[in-house]
Amino acid sequence: MYDIYQIQNGDTIDTLAIKYNIAPQVLRQLNPNSSFGVGTNIIVPKINEFFEMYTIQKGDSLYEIARKYNTDYNLLALLNGINVNDYIYPNTTIMVPKKDVKYYITKENDTLLGVNRLLKSNLNNLLNQNNTIYLKEGQLIVYKD
Repeated sequence: MYDIYQIQNGDTIDTLAIKYNIAPQVLRQLNPNSSFGVGTNIIVPKINEFFEMYTIQKGDSLYEIARKYNTDYNLLALLNGINVNDYIYPNTTIMVPKKDVKYYITKENDTLLGVNRLLKSNLNNLLNQNNTIYLKEGQLIVYKD
């Protein structure tokens, strides 16, 4: 999950890295063709309570990372826009789900009440924690008690 940020006067790669709690090289990886000049739009990790960042180590696989974080490797792939069979490169930073958050990937014919029931959530909180819920197949819905 990423946002677009427009670089402001006084922003540097280092200050943005601190703001988004990531390493400066991750910002460069996310924006390989950016000049990082004032007014430039860049990709930054979404700051929220649902995900944390993990830097891939040599020998890691999505399956092993998912096991380490007690989550599903398909979810890791979806969160990071990669195919489960893709090669993952060391020193690349990916988002991983936090353990106290519930995640659901929508399926065909899902309903909001059905998803709410599956997540055992409060409907108002579920709606507040997800900017938009389309219920199209493959949409990620998150919920934190």
